[in-house]
Amino acid sequence: MSSSVSVFGLGYVGCVTAACLAREGHTVIGVDVNAGKVEMVRAGTATIVENGIGELVDEMVKAGRLTATTSVADAVAQSQISLVCVGTPSQANGGLDLVYARRVAAEIGAALKDKSDWHVVVIRSTVLPGTTRDIITPILEQASGKKAGQDFGVSMNPEFLREGTSIRDFDDPPFTVIGAEDDRTAKTVGSLYAGLDAPVRVVPLAVAEMVKYACNSFHGLKVAFGNEIGSICKALNVDSHEVMKIFCEDTKLNIAPTYLRPGFAFGGSCLPKDLRALSYRARQLDVDTPVLTAALSSNEKQIGRAFEMVRATGCRKVGVLGLAFKAGTDDLRESPIVTLVERLIGKGMQLAIYDGHVSHANVIGANRDYIENEIPHIWSLMRDSVKDVVDFGDVVVIGNGTPEFRDIQPQLRDGQLVVDLVRAFGTRTSDSSYHGVAW
Repeated sequence: MSSSVSVFGLGYVGCVTAACLAREGHTVIGVDVNAGKVEMVRAGTATIVENGIGELVDEMVKAGRLTATTSVADAVAQSQISLVCVGTPSQANGGLDLVYARRVAAEIGAALKDKSDWHVVVIRSTVLPGTTRDIITPILEQASGKKAGQDFGVSMNPEFLREGTSIRDFDDPPFTVIGAEDDRTAKTVGSLYAGLDAPVRVVPLAVAEMVKYACNSFHGLKVAFGNEIGSICKALNVDSHEVMKIFCEDTKLNIAPTYLRPGFAFGGSCLPKDLRALSYRARQLDVDTPVLTAALSSNEKQIGRAFEMVRATGCRKVGVLGLAFKAGTDDLRESPIVTLVERLIGKGMQLAIYDGHVSHANVIGANRDYIENEIPHIWSLMRDSVKDVVDFGDVVVIGNGTPEFRDIQPQLRDGQLVVDLVRAFGTRTSDSSYHGVAW
């Protein structure tokens, strides 16, 4: 089903979005305060330079499905959906400058005042979580005198277009993210992309806003990581491209969802040791590797966050479920949960600990040596069952993903608190009695 769409902002995102939507069969009106850009589109000329976009704009204008105007009122009156694609540049302090988004929201709101038909305003500009709900929507409501979700819809629909490949990215996205608070709005926005073969994810507004930042931040992190590995390789006379070619062939751990779900700190006998060793070797080679070094620092801060969450409860009796860094193992070497336990003990808290895989009788080898040499005092804190720990603690810390820890909710007393480091209770998020480390 085709729609009539107004696209506000005829820069990179707006020009590509307008042309591609027109090609999908929608009737599109581009809107910009710059009369020169408007005239370019009317004449069938793209406002940006990129392979394929000039021909597409010309074709859509000639087909009568794409035009442009400087009049906000006319554009809103002639469309069912308005996509806001204006720039959100950085301020000197790093924050976003929302002057263009605010202005367009006020202008669209004023135009909605005189419109009786259902209309959806879609924020496609990159904005921080909370912007659409707390800034854009109130401006629209004030300017229109109408109520969002009742008289008009508001949505967040982030774009994932790369310069140089934008048309291809529009046609073959990994997903379409639609932030919306009501089904009518979500379906309206979803209809724009009905012709694309990609899953549609309808989520809360703030999730849609944050997904864009998570993606771009990860892309930047990958570039920095690859460059740091490359710098070390060059100093060691190792072929960095051969190294990373093999690295990328691992789609089970490296190029995969593994390790990308928010949770507690990493630990064990490999990751901390190897990160330290590589960072140390880089320093010997006079190669600065801030990303690799920061990984260890960030890991320490995650342990600190968990400690502060427990401390903030004000409880002195703490039950800890899970001591090994990973469920199903008995490995306590560099376990972040052990570090957390040590800090809690250091603050004078009373602890009871249970881990079915860690017992004095069963632990052997290097792990036993580590326990007896480094943390022998922890043995006296171990208990025989989950129930013993739950009964003891005024706050219960869930330290790893052992399945039996996920079933403790019926055992909890009124007023008993939980600090969850592994999201043991499914989709539950933090509330007065439950505190997730990152949710």
